[in-house]
Formats: sequence, C-alpha cells, structure tokens
Amino acid sequence: MDKTYIVKQMRALSDKFGFGLEDDVFDAVLGFSEFRVYSKGSQLAGIGDSTAHAGIVMNGLVRSYYIDGDGNDITQFFSKEGSFCMDEGMMGFDEMQKMWEAIEESTVMLFDVKRMKELIHSSEKLKDIWIDLLESGMRYKMYREGGFLTENATERYLKFRKNYPDLAGRVQQRYIATYLGIKPESLSRIRNVLKDNGQDAL
Repeated sequence: MDKTYIVKQMRALSDKFGFGLEDDVFDAVLGFSEFRVYSKGSQLAGIGDSTAHAGIVMNGLVRSYYIDGDGNDITQFFSKEGSFCMDEGMMGFDEMQKMWEAIEESTVMLFDVKRMKELIHSSEKLKDIWIDLLESGMRYKMYREGGFLTENATERYLKFRKNYPDLAGRVQQRYIATYLGIKPESLSRIRNVLKDNGQDAL
C-alpha cells in the first residue's frame, strides 16, 4: 500500500474527528504498523488471543461479539472507519476478551500496542486525545447500560438509528437485533410496526 495514500487517508480521518495531527505522528505510527485486508465474514481475532496488536479501521466495518451460555451470537460493538478494533490491549488486557469479525471487506491498520502507548505518553496533545477517546468510550458504555435499564426494545432501536444513522443501513438486521438485546424476529416486528405507523423502519 502506497505510503502517500496511507498518510492522506490517516490525515482525512484525523481531520474528520478534529484531532489535527501532524505528519510526524503519522510517520511514527506507520513505523510500527502494518495494513491488512479482511474479507467479509473473516475473523480478525478471537477470545484468548494476544493483545500485543490493536487496530484502527481504515475502511469497512467490523464487529465485536461473544457467544453466550445458550450458544447465542451476541453483538457487543461495531467499529467503522476511524474507530479502534481489537483494542483490549490498549485497555490493559493481556488476552482478547471478545471475538472480532469483518462484516464488510475491511482494511485495518494493525499497530504495536506497546509502542503506541509510548507514543501517546510522549506528547501532551496525544495524551489529551487519548483522554477524549477514553471519555467517549465511557459515555458509550453508559449509554448502552442506560438503554437496557430504562428503554424498551423499540426505544433502543430508534435511538440506535438516531445515534448511528450510517450504521443502520450497513449492518445486517440480525446483528442489530443482538446488539439491542432482542431476537431478530422481534426486530422484524418492531420494524413492521414502525412501517405501518408511517415511520421509516430502514
């Protein structure tokens, strides 16, 4: 993959999220990273795998999931362009805590976790960005937990569509259903009711 193209893509993602990173940061990251293309349906990592490397989705879409005690496939998180994936090592885990799967053909930048942390701690700006990302992650966790405690399935689905309109049209309904904590057939009924009520059910 051409370095100039990679830096351009990384700069576009940086600008999109308001990070404003300089090219020397991109050069440093490229020095301990590699790029891998995953076909749709392929597994990026599994529970118990090493967390020495984490990833950033450059294009495509991946999800994290686990299998519950009844054998059900439960979607935990979606990672789109510019988002971390396989990031348990960045949170201090020695082993992957969930499975990661490409649900579209996806290009992922895999980076060395130890060296990324060293780079982050070498710069006040990067530390501020990392704190912002951690706070964003905590807000997401609170949003997820609050939804399960206070909202019914229809409300959770409508909020998902509102907060992630780009994902609602890209992700298979069965994955959205398990993300919302309901059966796929329940999501179908919700969408049919919304459609009958004149609402766009996607």
